Amino acid sequence: MPDIKAIQTELRASKIDGWLFYDHHHRDPIAEHVLGLDADGLSTRRWFYFIPSRGEPRKLVHRIEQGALDSLAGRKQVYSGWEELHKGLGKLLSGSRKIAMQYSPDNNIPYIGLVDAGTVELVRKLKKKVVTSADLVQSFEAAWTPEQLDSHLEAGKIVDRITQSAFERAAAFVRDSQPITEFELQQWILEQFRANGLTTAEPPMAAVQPNNGNPHYEPKQGASRPIRAGDLLLLDIWAKLDRLGSVYYDITWIGYLGARVPDAYAKIFRIVREARDRAIEFVGESVAEGRAIHGWEVDRAARETIRKAGYSKYFVHRTGHSIGQEVHGNGANMDGLETRDDRKIVPRTCFSIEPGIYLPEFGIRSEVNVYVGERQARVTGAIQHEVLALLS
Repeated sequence: MPDIKAIQTELRASKIDGWLFYDHHHRDPIAEHVLGLDADGLSTRRWFYFIPSRGEPRKLVHRIEQGALDSLAGRKQVYSGWEELHKGLGKLLSGSRKIAMQYSPDNNIPYIGLVDAGTVELVRKLKKKVVTSADLVQSFEAAWTPEQLDSHLEAGKIVDRITQSAFERAAAFVRDSQPITEFELQQWILEQFRANGLTTAEPPMAAVQPNNGNPHYEPKQGASRPIRAGDLLLLDIWAKLDRLGSVYYDITWIGYLGARVPDAYAKIFRIVREARDRAIEFVGESVAEGRAIHGWEVDRAARETIRKAGYSKYFVHRTGHSIGQEVHGNGANMDGLETRDDRKIVPRTCFSIEPGIYLPEFGIRSEVNVYVGERQARVTGAIQHEVLALLS
């Protein structure tokens, strides 16, 4: 069940008259999450749920799916035909003017822009001003409980340990002149997850050059490279405790299968590290000073460092993403490239900072997680300061 009072408090603080939820065929998972609805429930007809800033919530459901919102508080209206729906929607929104929906102006934040344009037009025809629910979603979908923060920290200790063990395993195979592929190392990491009470929706990434030059490389059985002496090994590993409500921990580290890291690799890592650290510092200083910042500003802090070093065209993705019960959560992303994420970074949220430089010959990324409290931001796990020389 959603915390109606908390939502109404946030609506009044934001000077919004109400939050309108709408779904059809499970197009809006945010609505399902915030309202606590069954993701597998019947949804072949349109439904609307309106939480006003004051007073009782209201429902509009189809006659043949009248029970769709029965788990939620509020008065129910039913409709059959489209004219009845339009009339019912007007009644549902009566007394309100400014309405939040899962809508993003100019589709700046496609993760929020889940309501179709026609439905937004329909609400506007009722002389309502539609505004984005992006910051409301952060408050009720991306902000962590103390228990979730604890689950993140616990998972992080395990993931950090498995990551270092994976590097050691790759080095041991290379020393013994035994073949081990990227895929085999990935599968070993998954075995360690299972043995240590972790779970993940998608498998981790293990990549040597040139595959680590592809930010979303996926090693496949029978089609991945062997890990050999002289290789640069990138491990991108994310997982969470196999427990209800837990949240992810997501990191990327780099190791070199040799005794001395070549200058070319060390140089690029230094630039990436500087970009990462500049973004961390920007967030930390801003939060400590109580200064509001947005996702795109964090991206700019990291990207400008890489631009000044002359590698801007090789930094091809956003600086970071929100982290939650899904590895890509519903809070602000550190993004001024793929989108202009203008959501404020709010307390009790977490995100990755993961700049990278991807050359044709090899790629390097460094990733940490940053948790923002009321007046302090901190990296939640180990921080890599140089490429690991794995055979020293």
